[in-house]
This record gives sequence, structure tokens and C-alpha cells, in this order.
Amino acid sequence: MKVIYGLDDQLPLERSVLTIGNFDGVHRGHQRIIQVALEHARAIAAPAALLTFEPHPLNVVRPDHAPERLTLPDQKLEYLEHTGIDITVVAASTKSFLSLTPEQFIRDIIVGRFRAAHVVEGVNFGFGRGRKGSVETLRQLAGELTYKVDVVEPVEQQLESGERVRVSSSMIRQVLGDGQVALAARALGRPYALRGQVVTGSSRGHKLGFPTANLTIGEQLIPAEGVYAGWSIVRDKCYLSAISIGRTPTFEGTARQVEAYLLDFEGDLYGLTIDLQFFQWLRGQRKFESADDLVRQIDEDVGRVRGLPPSPTMDL
Repeated sequence: MKVIYGLDDQLPLERSVLTIGNFDGVHRGHQRIIQVALEHARAIAAPAALLTFEPHPLNVVRPDHAPERLTLPDQKLEYLEHTGIDITVVAASTKSFLSLTPEQFIRDIIVGRFRAAHVVEGVNFGFGRGRKGSVETLRQLAGELTYKVDVVEPVEQQLESGERVRVSSSMIRQVLGDGQVALAARALGRPYALRGQVVTGSSRGHKLGFPTANLTIGEQLIPAEGVYAGWSIVRDKCYLSAISIGRTPTFEGTARQVEAYLLDFEGDLYGLTIDLQFFQWLRGQRKFESADDLVRQIDEDVGRVRGLPPSPTMDL
């Protein structure tokens, strides 16, 4: 996948099949849209191009309404590369760029920069100033500007209640906020992953016999407080992990911490950037009467983690 930053210069495209969006999470709905774009691109022997934005446009126009990120910029590019897309263009979400009218956006960007022969989007696609452009706007100018439009139906996910909902970044944020990491993984097509740097903690886990990696997390959404089963990815190696998100209530903690006990790991993690991948909710956080009671519970948690597959699976 070729990555291009910015739209100031003419892109090296004679024509393309284009899809546009923020693509936060690169979830199964995004993946379906990209797959359709790839099919059209292969049919006309043109590259499949994707336009995304950094930061999320709401961070610029309505910062108080900006959503928490599911993926950091480098994660998003890694996930996009796995889809097979040929070219990803990352545009800066400047006020001038976001103020383009829908017609200007089509003429200057979709046709002028990408020379799109085909545009592939989801049903709720919005673009241009105030997101006033829609797939109908695309269709209205398609004949004059000689491109085609394909609108891809959303992917649906069944909730535990039996209700079926549309897979979207906002839906995934909601279920992660409820601790439903297994449901989020099915919507994403892979486990949700927090990326962070290992920093020095209180060393309390080491004293209890379960040394943990304490992570500092940036802009990403942190799932609900609780204990989870998952994996830690360290230098491309995978370790089963018991992951804790919470405020260490047994020791009267107040600051939320993200920490992981890596099973069968030996070595120094300080300063490394690792991914914590969430597979299953184990239990909520609670205060224990003694450190011994906590150790017994952690021992039980670790036993449950050992029942997981030895590495993350995409077959969710």
C-alpha cells in the first residue's frame, strides 16, 4: 500500500476507484466497502484509492463533540494495508479543506485530484461543508463528470439481546464502553487493541507474584473498567495476558490504570510500545478484604486466560 500525505500536489493517478471516510477502527463495514472498491478497481485495471482524514473532522469543527479514537493513525494505516487497498491518502482536516461545498469537493478532490472513475461509499456517507453532501449528491453530478457511484449496504451485527444493529464506529465505541469486547471484536473482525508505552508503575503486581506491564494510553478509547482476557503483542510476539483496567480499589487507588500480566513472559518491557488485544470480559473490579484474597482471584483469572487460543484469531 502506498501512503500519501496531503492533497496539495496532483496525485499520481490517471484514474482510480475511490472510497472516502474517516475509517476509524477499519471495522467490518469499512472492510466491505473497501472490498467492493477493490473489485471495481480490478475490473477496470485501475488502482483502488482511499481518502481519510487526520484528525477526525469533528476535532476541528466541533471539538467538544469529537469521538474518542478506536485507532491511532499508525494503527489505522496498518489495518488498511491488510485490506489490500492500493493507495491511501491522508488529508489534513483543516478548516479551509472542511469548508469546501459538496460540489467543490466533488469537482476539486474526487475528480480533480483522484480522477475517480468510480466512487464507492456506504449509505450514510456525508461530505463537504457541514456534511451536507450525500450519496445522492454524488449521483447528481455523476453523469456530467463521468464517474459511477456504488452504494454499499451496511454490515449488521447481532447483539446479545438478539437485536441486529448496523456495524459502525459509534456502535463499537458504545459496546467497548460497556465492556463487551467480544462483541466489539466481531464487529471489527479482530480483537480491539490498545497501543501504549510501558511505564514504571507501583510494582505492587510484582510483590503479589504477578508482575504487570503498566501502559500509558494516548487518545484511544479505553474499555470499561474490569478484568479481561486477551493478548499482548511485544516485538511481533504474542503472549496470553490478563488485562486489568481500573483504580486498584483494594489499595484505595483513585487513578485509572491499564495494566497487563503477560503469561510466560520473561524480560524487561519498560519503554516498549505494545498492543493489548481484548478478547473476553472476565469480571468487574471490586475491593478485596486482603492481598491474599486478591492473589487467589488473580490466580483464578490467569487460569481462565490459559484457556484462550495461544494467539489472536481473525476468525471471530
